[in-house]
Amino acid sequence: SKSSIYHHVAGKEELLRRAVSRALDGLFGILEEPGSTRGRALERVEYVTRRTVEVLMAELPYVTLLLRVRGNTRTERWAMERRREFDHRVADLLKAAAADGDLRADVDARLATRLLFGMVNSLVEWYRPQAGTGYDRQQVADAVVRLAFDGLRTAP
Repeated sequence: SKSSIYHHVAGKEELLRRAVSRALDGLFGILEEPGSTRGRALERVEYVTRRTVEVLMAELPYVTLLLRVRGNTRTERWAMERRREFDHRVADLLKAAAADGDLRADVDARLATRLLFGMVNSLVEWYRPQAGTGYDRQQVADAVVRLAFDGLRTAP
C-alpha cells in the first residue's frame, strides 16, 4: 500500500533521492566504463552517447523523473547539479574531439552537448517499450549516434 512504503523510507524526499540516484548512478557509471576512458575522444563521446541512450531506455521511469526535477527541493537541486556535472564531462569530450580535428570546431561544445542530450532525453516523451514502439535499444542508440555525429563530423 502507499502508506507502507514509509516503513522503508523516511519520507518523500528520500524516495525521490533514491529514484533519481538510480538514474544518475547509471549515467555516471557509463563514464567509468572502458569505452568512455580509452581511445580517441570521438570514439569515447560516441560510446557515451550510445550508452546514455541504452541506460535511458533501461531505466526509463527513473530517468524521466530525473529530467522532470526543477530545483524545488534540496534533493532536486542536488540532482540538477549532478546532471550538469555529467553534461560538463560530455562537453569536455566534445571539445577534445574537436581539438583532435574529428568534430566541427565551429560549434560550441556546451551548446552541442545541450542539443545532443535534448535529442537523447526526448526519448522519455515517446519511447514506451510496453506499447511496442517497434524500436529496440540498439536501433535507437545507432540512430542517435549516426544522426548526431555524422552531422558534427568534419568533412573528409
